[in-house]
Amino acid sequence: MTRKLLPLASVLLGAILNACAVNGGYVARYGPPPPPRYGVVGVAPGPGFVWTEGFWESRAGNWSWVGGRWVHPPRPRAVWVPGSWSQTHRGWTFRRGYWR
Repeated sequence: MTRKLLPLASVLLGAILNACAVNGGYVARYGPPPPPRYGVVGVAPGPGFVWTEGFWESRAGNWSWVGGRWVHPPRPRAVWVPGSWSQTHRGWTFRRGYWR
């Protein structure tokens, strides 16, 4: 019986987590994320690279810092829009950064 329930539980958990990741973001049902971390960015690895800021991510009920990094824009004149947290009636919502 347990062998039959495990695949079903995996599918249900995947569906629940996928529903939380709407529009490149998710909702944290507990308090706000910690303050952002700041540090030395350094020099770009080459011409045309853009620094993307780090952000807090919720993993298994704990906050985990995802560090910033240098990336090359996907097209000329693309602008990086950093991710942001906002409070809604459902909890704290995170919208991931994206190229505009």
